[in-house]
Amino acid sequence: MRQSPGLQGAGNEIAGLKARYGALRQAAALPGADTGTLLEAALAELDAAVAALDSPDGEAERGEAGAGSSGASHAERRLLHAVFQQTPVPLFLLGTDGTVRRVNAAAGDLLGSGPGYATGKAFTAFIDLPSRPSVTAQLAAAARKGETRQFRCGLLTAAGTADHELAVHPVSTQDTAVHLVVAVTGPAAASAARRGKARSGQRAAEPGAEVVQAMTRRLDLVMAATRILLENITYSEPVALQRYARQLARELTAWVIVDVEGGQRLRRQHVSGPEDQRSEKLANAVAAVDPEPGSGPYQVHESGSTLLIAHAEDPGALGNGPDGIPLLMQLGATSVLSVPLSDGEHAYGALTLARWAGHPHFEIADVGLVEELGEQLALAIRVDRMFRHRVDIADALQTSLLPRQVRQVPGTEIAAEHVSVASAAETGGDFYDVYPSRDGWGVAIGDVCGKGPDTAAVTAAARHAIRALAHLDADPAAVLRGINDIMLAEDFGGRFVTADAGHLDWRDGRLHLSLASAGHPGPVLLRPDGRTQVLDGGGLPLGIFPDAEPATQDVDLETGDLLFLYTDGLTSACGPDLVQFEERLTDALAALAGEPPAVLVSRVRDVVLELCGSELRDDMTMLALKVGDRPS
Repeated sequence: MRQSPGLQGAGNEIAGLKARYGALRQAAALPGADTGTLLEAALAELDAAVAALDSPDGEAERGEAGAGSSGASHAERRLLHAVFQQTPVPLFLLGTDGTVRRVNAAAGDLLGSGPGYATGKAFTAFIDLPSRPSVTAQLAAAARKGETRQFRCGLLTAAGTADHELAVHPVSTQDTAVHLVVAVTGPAAASAARRGKARSGQRAAEPGAEVVQAMTRRLDLVMAATRILLENITYSEPVALQRYARQLARELTAWVIVDVEGGQRLRRQHVSGPEDQRSEKLANAVAAVDPEPGSGPYQVHESGSTLLIAHAEDPGALGNGPDGIPLLMQLGATSVLSVPLSDGEHAYGALTLARWAGHPHFEIADVGLVEELGEQLALAIRVDRMFRHRVDIADALQTSLLPRQVRQVPGTEIAAEHVSVASAAETGGDFYDVYPSRDGWGVAIGDVCGKGPDTAAVTAAARHAIRALAHLDADPAAVLRGINDIMLAEDFGGRFVTADAGHLDWRDGRLHLSLASAGHPGPVLLRPDGRTQVLDGGGLPLGIFPDAEPATQDVDLETGDLLFLYTDGLTSACGPDLVQFEERLTDALAALAGEPPAVLVSRVRDVVLELCGSELRDDMTMLALKVGDRPS
């Protein structure tokens, strides 16, 4: 059955009451809420609730009766028009739904915009957030009861938020529609009136100095923000976002919200605002809420277009918090500017500024500045991700050069240690390996001249070629000659390799070592009683001469003997006296005689790092093999 107009009107009235009641409850929960104003507004709503319960059809009937007897004459309309055009008091003409139909010049001056800017917007968009529910209730009461309402509230003006006295008076025009006239009084309104007089006859102050000052402040901000990104030597994206947001929050007097795409969705990375304890807690709460689809930042990221809301009519522009209260209300913000984080090729997220009451709203002039800041931040994110990608590649290459676990030769105990001086995005040239070879086992250690990804390719080729050739030939000298041939046949950009390669096999209860060296330092043989013997090194590096012949030596290792192989990064380390560790190597090893290989390489590492103050000249790699009993 079709509902009667009276019942339908009552239903709309009750729905409106429920909406305003909910808004009043949310406003009362905000810190610093004006309880007196809220109470007055709540009582006005209570009057409406009683009227609706007393006669559901009465409001519609009274509205129809009043419509027939309140037609305004043509003269009255002309008078109303004259009032709006000539009065120095800021005036707003509203519909009964609170939408602005017209403002006079003084009201435009008060808002800091032309008279046409406010037309079509909800009047509450120009009211401070905590006051909006009570103002909505007062407007509804004035329209419903047909009586003038006076109250105080925070109004968002060109100079920020200030407390004003508002007088709301219902009027009827010739077409029988009811409108509301809102008159604004107070200090800020008087200033607006004075600006109106100045515009009509007095000369305005020269704006040149103010323009220069504003441009200087903006340039300083851009330079300060750029410096933050350039000083991000750790290439840490979270650190850069946090420092950047805090700087903008201080300089632009606004909440700064950074949302970055991750895992196929937009995630909230950081929120900064006023530097006080309460604001920090609020920032953490907002940071825990990812942008909702349909919210302002989400739309900006999806569309790649800037969003400017000079006066936020919709409190849900930033979405809601976990408790259902709009984030805009929790932040106490009334003006929003959101720009995409884009470097021109990739979209990374959105940078959103929300300015709280008490400060001027965002304008078109702010858009260019914030868009430039957003582009800077996007470029920083791009550099950080490129750097991290290179680090991942370097880590993968390094893993291929240095075994995760040192393979153990039967009847021995082996340990290794590696300290790199390469930056995070580079890979050093040191390598070592322990591997099965033809008729025994092989050990190798080497160094490629150079740093970076190209060096890593040469290092990987040398290491894996040694392992492969050792399966075909037990002679380590033949293995190194094969590596030399490979490097001469390939184009490795003039890089060369130094290496020691050894073949191990058990003979008559002893572990026999056949050692070949190609331009690499000779290993040190450490006896259980502390005696040391530096084995022969020498030979020519691999990859330079076609007839390079490795130096060779054969040694029988007894139970308890320890073979110590290393790269020149260890011996070239020096202290303040400029004496290299090479001169102290045998003494340091002798003092560690009898220690397990893992303990020995760890202590040698500590001694070297202490000597040079952790400032190595080159990568340092050590491999220690201690002989035990022959396996059965």
